[in-house]
Amino acid sequence: MVDRDAYAACLRLARRHYENFPVASRLLPPAARPHVAAIYAFARVADDFADEGRRSEAERLMLLDDWRARLHEAAAGRVSPGDGEATSIFTALSRTIARCRLDVALLDDLISAFRQDVTVTRYATWTDVLDYCRRSANPVGRLMLRVTGYRDPILDAYADAVCSALQLTNFLQDLERDWVKGRLYVPLDLVRAAGADEQDLAHRRMSPAWRAVLGETAARTRELFRQGRPLPDRVGGRLKWELRATWLGGVHILDRLDATRFDIFQRRPVLGWPDALSIGWRMLRWR
Repeated sequence: MVDRDAYAACLRLARRHYENFPVASRLLPPAARPHVAAIYAFARVADDFADEGRRSEAERLMLLDDWRARLHEAAAGRVSPGDGEATSIFTALSRTIARCRLDVALLDDLISAFRQDVTVTRYATWTDVLDYCRRSANPVGRLMLRVTGYRDPILDAYADAVCSALQLTNFLQDLERDWVKGRLYVPLDLVRAAGADEQDLAHRRMSPAWRAVLGETAARTRELFRQGRPLPDRVGGRLKWELRATWLGGVHILDRLDATRFDIFQRRPVLGWPDALSIGWRMLRWR
């Protein structure tokens, strides 16, 4: 009963924060959904700590360090009693780590990325951005493979490419939102090479130079999607469809950005029901 209630709390949190890409959706194998929700809930709360603008940098880092300490306690089978949401999350996560034999280092990497969001606002090179993606996004793909029973380095490599591509697409999609928070995930070497000026972003102007920067970022992102495209064909059952939907959803957002020439100040591209129908058709026609 305790486990069931804890997982139910995680599922409620996941559904409250449903975003562009499937989270514990009905395409996933039913047995995997609670585990995915537990992982998502753990990451969602940590991400909120990093983004909490009302708290100081020191306070946010302290919250994240406490979250990491609770993670390691949960991995060791120790969860502090209580009725709060955090207790439910770590109760579920403790069971998921044990049942799915998860590597806690993957969850540690997520915390590392969230801590970096507190202290780092600019990235010098593409390599630096990809290193952030390695810790902020790639662990999610590997964790999803583990909870569905896959442990294969080749699949991990495909998943890494897809997850990095999804993260980069989200950076492009949320450029304005991140800018308001003081963050810019576009590598500065591309910005300097194009002669782009951050003052244009401050005044909500999408200049030709910024279009060139974002176009180059999108091209590199498409290459990562291409590298990860074999992933759905290497798994079976419902997971195949979940991964097709996730891949197509990310590419669809990238297509929208291309179509608007990256003018995210006019409209932030999101997926709606018409897009779901298009993605569903492309899932069936997948080649």
